[in-house]
Amino acid sequence: MNDMAHDIGATFAYGAVGIALMAIGYLVVEVTTPGRLGHQIWTEGNKGAALLLGEKLLGIGAIVTTAIVTSDNDLSNGLVDTAVYGAIGIVLMVVAFYFLDVITPGKLGATLVNGETIHPAGWVVAAADIAVAAIVAGAVS
Repeated sequence: MNDMAHDIGATFAYGAVGIALMAIGYLVVEVTTPGRLGHQIWTEGNKGAALLLGEKLLGIGAIVTTAIVTSDNDLSNGLVDTAVYGAIGIVLMVVAFYFLDVITPGKLGATLVNGETIHPAGWVVAAADIAVAAIVAGAVS
């Protein structure tokens, strides 16, 4: 019974770290794109903004999952590893976003959330974020 209670506690702890990292990912998208992200997605139905947020959350989730799976049996070290690798992933996703912003015409954030359809650049940013997440997840393991 103690093992089960420990595992349940660990699940909640890892869940809290993962949710906190996804909240930070949400804030990153909010900062890098013009307008209010929640309003654009849930009220205006902005597909580009939804793609950008969705792929960012999937990438963070992949990093967090890999960090959890590869963590040692010590819960506190595992939680720290998960938080650190998650934060590194978010930072690298931001770096990749700004790199793409520099090498492409216009302001990338505005390009991605303007219009009723998904701009082709949205798929490029999504691929870059997922690739960065895969790289970080690979580095964790």
